[in-house]
Amino acid sequence: MKIVTANRLSDGRVIYVGIDNQPVERIDQASVLDEATAEIVLAEVAGRPDIFVNPYAVEVEGHTPSGRDRLKERIRSAGPTVGHSVAGGVG
Repeated sequence: MKIVTANRLSDGRVIYVGIDNQPVERIDQASVLDEATAEIVLAEVAGRPDIFVNPYAVEVEGHTPSGRDRLKERIRSAGPTVGHSVAGGVG
């Protein structure tokens, strides 16, 4: 099973494709798709560069990333890492 993810053009945040191919911000809101449907959805959102930047499909079990890129996708799904590890920022 797969989900489709991208970055949002307006702010660069990670987004997923949800119901009716609409952008959603949380991985648990993403539509879980079979291989064939994921390819169709990927082609459709690739035609919407005003919202979806560099969309691609990710292997999942339920809503949990699996497969070769699972660590990267788990980090992406957790949200921005900048500013979480250094109290008060840099400088």
